[in-house]
Amino acid sequence: MASARAMYHQLADTYRAKIVTEELKPGDRLPTEQELGEEFNITRGTVRDGLKVLVNEGLIVPARPRGYFVRPHELSYVRPQAEWRKQPASPEMDRWMEDQTVLGRTPSQHISVEIIPPPAKVAERLGLNEGDLVVARRRIRYIDDEPFNLNDSFYSYDLIKGSEILNPTDIPRGTNQALADLGYEQVRAIDEVEARMPLPDEVNRLQLGPGNPVLVHRVTGFTIDDKPVRCTVNVLIGSKHVMLFERSKAVGGSVS
Repeated sequence: MASARAMYHQLADTYRAKIVTEELKPGDRLPTEQELGEEFNITRGTVRDGLKVLVNEGLIVPARPRGYFVRPHELSYVRPQAEWRKQPASPEMDRWMEDQTVLGRTPSQHISVEIIPPPAKVAERLGLNEGDLVVARRRIRYIDDEPFNLNDSFYSYDLIKGSEILNPTDIPRGTNQALADLGYEQVRAIDEVEARMPLPDEVNRLQLGPGNPVLVHRVTGFTIDDKPVRCTVNVLIGSKHVMLFERSKAVGGSVS
């Protein structure tokens, strides 16, 4: 039975699979528009529509007049358990920037801070009431000047008002330690992970083309008396990130 999907989608599906399975590797050239037209028995305009899908997904790049090439990119491994590592010695870097620099990349970030009514999910996780405000520390992180991921942390305004967490600059010892210095040390966290299509604001901040799913990693940090004091939302471009959890078997047979 013939596929009901439009021919340009079939072209995109075929070559997406070749790229994902690494039949076509980063830097490889795709067949010419003429060759693709003959392969799928379609017009050059339909070929270009299919290639545009792959360009928008960040899988290929045009390099006229040479053709289209599989876009080279390196995956970034996200390790939630590494959050408790010590901050780097250099005041110019946080843990994420240090990790990228070690890999030979050039990281940078833009930090902004605002006081706002909490988004519904943030209010729920922080146990806030109607009328409460949060401080939102928002970061856009870049690799080689390209937006790479978003890192937004939310705190109850009443909890941190007057502290350095409100400053739109990096805190050398880290916001977790700054929060601990205020008397709210976090001793455990709940991680939630979901995949979805990006929201309009995320599309704008990450400069995403259509068809790019994101991985959303939401972290809620708790003090020793089980008070939620921080909610961080990481928005990760799906094609550029892998989330890696490490588990160990505890005494008695349970897994931590």
